Amino acid sequence: MRLQTVPARQGALWVRQGFKAFFKRPLAFAALFATFMFTVFVLALLPYVGALIMLALLPLVTLGFMIATRVAVDGGFPSARVFVDPLRDPAPRRNAMIQLGLVYAVATFVVMWLSDLVDRGAFEALMDTMPMAQTSPDAVATKLAAPGLGLGLLLRFGLAGLLSVPFWHAPALVHWDGHGCAKALFSSTLACWRNRGAFAVYSLLWLAVIIAFGMVGSLLFGLLGEPQLFAFAAVPMSLMLATVFYVSLYFTFADCFVAGDGDAIAAPVGDAA
Repeated sequence: MRLQTVPARQGALWVRQGFKAFFKRPLAFAALFATFMFTVFVLALLPYVGALIMLALLPLVTLGFMIATRVAVDGGFPSARVFVDPLRDPAPRRNAMIQLGLVYAVATFVVMWLSDLVDRGAFEALMDTMPMAQTSPDAVATKLAAPGLGLGLLLRFGLAGLLSVPFWHAPALVHWDGHGCAKALFSSTLACWRNRGAFAVYSLLWLAVIIAFGMVGSLLFGLLGEPQLFAFAAVPMSLMLATVFYVSLYFTFADCFVAGDGDAIAAPVGDAA
């Protein structure tokens, strides 16, 4: 495969293609995301090691959704085996995928440790407070005013965003082109940098979709006189949007990398690239 540069407007196309691919096989993709969430729930029951395993599996999860999207684009019906098939690759690719998972887990723990060091546990205390229905607004306000929380949030999300860059395409490069761990991380970083305009549009459009969903939902349930029901409707809709986001990841890869003969990895869904 070779790297190519796409115009900034391609970022909007990636989002549209994600929605189109999702609605071709909505039940299949919903089942895949449910499998992912169930695995997260089970791993969360394991103290300490569960979080490490969950983080190490995330590159494999993103690759699984890319494979599933490619299957759907080709007219097939993706199943949960997309999460297992990469582990059946030849040993060098399988080992590189395992290395990616371990590096991602360790790097994420470092990001969390640095962030906790800066905010002195304020973010974790805030998260512990939020699910408690009996928590008063004053108590939440006190947690929000904790020293270092703002800087800790900036560091937490900023470093997490930077960490996503080398891992964005890396699993796909290992699986489909046989890259080693280090080469895949470098190639992914280079691809994201060269196509930063498209990724900026892609990110901003996803942000707009999320904001629009919240505004329209609040307005709709407000007009119906049942604003409290929006919280219940928001859960399945949020899960659907998260699933579509994972589906759209494949198109970011398919446009940034093409086969050696110049052909795209897969035809786009209903739109010209």
